[in-house]
Amino acid sequence: MPRVGEMYESLRASEFIVTIDGVPSPSISKVSGLSEGEVETIEQPVGGSMVPYKLAGSKIKYEPLTIERYVDGSDDDDLFLEWFKSVFDLSATVQGGSSRRRNGLIEKRHNGEKVLLFSFKNAWVKSSKFTDLEAGSTTLFKQTIVLEHEGLSREIPT
Repeated sequence: MPRVGEMYESLRASEFIVTIDGVPSPSISKVSGLSEGEVETIEQPVGGSMVPYKLAGSKIKYEPLTIERYVDGSDDDDLFLEWFKSVFDLSATVQGGSSRRRNGLIEKRHNGEKVLLFSFKNAWVKSSKFTDLEAGSTTLFKQTIVLEHEGLSREIPT
């Protein structure tokens, strides 16, 4: 990491690329929900005390990933449409649901260099929505996709 005098320069949140099943998606402009997990807390009463003893539970919960992307006519439009349809095609004889899972990688860069990797596994499309349409607006058309997954792990690139 770059040093400025005696301190390290913080990483900027603006430089990243998302890859899903090996396909980079440059149209993704925002990723939220980068949580490494949360362990359930169990409160156990102790005798007649009013202060419970807290224990770590056995369940680990992961926050869904929310990605925002610009709808731009690129191959990404087709990629996300196909994934969405495989999950939500109500006219299909067999529903995809959460069985249409994909793995992905969020590559955090700093000045073009890989500095962190967040890999997620077994993700499926939970929801998809678009920017409101408004006459006279100068807002860019975006798609917001929520992905449920089975874990996010942080790695240092080698």
